[in-house]
Parts: sequence; structure tokens; C-alpha cells
Amino acid sequence: MRCPNCNLEQSDQNTECLKCGIVFRKYGRLPKPPRIKRKRLPGSRGKEDLSRLFRDLVLGVNPETNPFYFGGRVFIFLVLFIWGWKFILTPMKTNYAGSSFLHLVNLPFHEAGHIFFQIFGRWMASLGGTLGQLMIPCVCLLVLLIKTRDPFGASVALWWLGESFMDIAPYINDARRGELMLLGGVTGKEADYGYHDWEFILGEVGLLRFDHLLARLAEGTGILLMLTSFVWAGTLLFRQYKNFKQTLEE
Repeated sequence: MRCPNCNLEQSDQNTECLKCGIVFRKYGRLPKPPRIKRKRLPGSRGKEDLSRLFRDLVLGVNPETNPFYFGGRVFIFLVLFIWGWKFILTPMKTNYAGSSFLHLVNLPFHEAGHIFFQIFGRWMASLGGTLGQLMIPCVCLLVLLIKTRDPFGASVALWWLGESFMDIAPYINDARRGELMLLGGVTGKEADYGYHDWEFILGEVGLLRFDHLLARLAEGTGILLMLTSFVWAGTLLFRQYKNFKQTLEE
């Protein structure tokens, strides 16, 4: 800094002039302490970017909402919402999921899972049917969410994943009873050991007595996923509605 009295150039940290001895404070020229710039903690920027990326992926909507697309999505949401509550409220013992149209959609993926996982042995081949049935909705969810950037479509895939869990719950629950009619026209009681997937899966690891508990866990997981899909899809539609309303006002 420069002294306002004698014009001597000196350090900004001085409170008195080295030459004339004036006190800088009295002249209103006391230099302000240097401003310390706070450094951003390592990784904090990355966390913010990751959070923003997550929001864009999960809740991102197009600023310009096509009324036909929007109306179609509302219709799909209402159908899945009403149908989903039918799955949720119907007792598992009725096997409503197993007798629904979607069971026929899940069945090919179930059987394909048996074929794919048979290279890992008989036990994995039996479990592979359930894994295949659950993996396909997961793959659809990830593709729609990451590849095509369609979070609403991903929420529908999440609904399907929840339904798939609810579809396998009666099958798990039937492991000891063997009363369900299986593919091939026989029940678990009538077929040889190993024909009923979950009788074999749980029997081989000594967990057959927990079939009802595992069935309830599968059903509960399906219900939770389905409810999550309702909230997710509803939030996206509400955000789209606000954009649609704003477009109409403009």
C-alpha cells in the first residue's frame, strides 16, 4: 500500500507508516485483511454433479410436453395404478398373479432362465427360472433409464419388476404343499422331486420349512416396488403437467 501522507510504498500489513509515523486507521486507510477464499472440499463438487445427474436421470422431463404423449402416459399410469392395486389387495393364496395375463408374459423369460443358468449346475438351473423372470424387467429398467433417458418408461419397468416378485410368491409358498398346477399339467405332489423349482431349491439347502416366510418376503418386495413405481410415475407426470400448463399459458 502507499501512505496517504508521505506517499511511501510499504507492506499492506503495516498499521503505521514507516517514514512519517501516521496511524493508517485515523486516515481511514487501514487496509482490509486479505479475503481468504475457501477451498471446496475434495469430492464435494463430484457429489453435487452426481446428485444432479441422478435427478436428471430419475426425474428429468422434456420442457416441451407433447399433449398426445402426455395423455397416453396418463392413461398408462391409470391402468397400471388400478391394476396394481388389484395385485396388492388380492391375497397371495388366490394366486391372482399366476392366473393373470402377465404370467404368460413372464413365463417365457422364466423358462429361458432355466436354460441359461443350467451351465452352473442343476440347483442354479432351478433358481435360474426365477432369476430370468426378474432380470428382464431390471434390464428394461436400466435401458430405459440410462440408454433412452425415459424415466417414465423405467417406472413402468419397475412396476413390472414388482409384479414379477408377486408372481413368484405363490410358487415359493407352494414349495411344501405342491398344490399348484405346473407347466406340463401336473402338480408338485404328482411330479418327481426336482420338478417343482422351489421345492428343489429350498429342499437342497435345508430351508424348505421357510417357504411361507420367503413367499411373504417376495410378495412384500413386489408391493414395495409397485408402490414406488406409483410415486415415481406420478411425480414425473406432475412435472410434465406443469410444463404443459406453462406451454399453454404462453
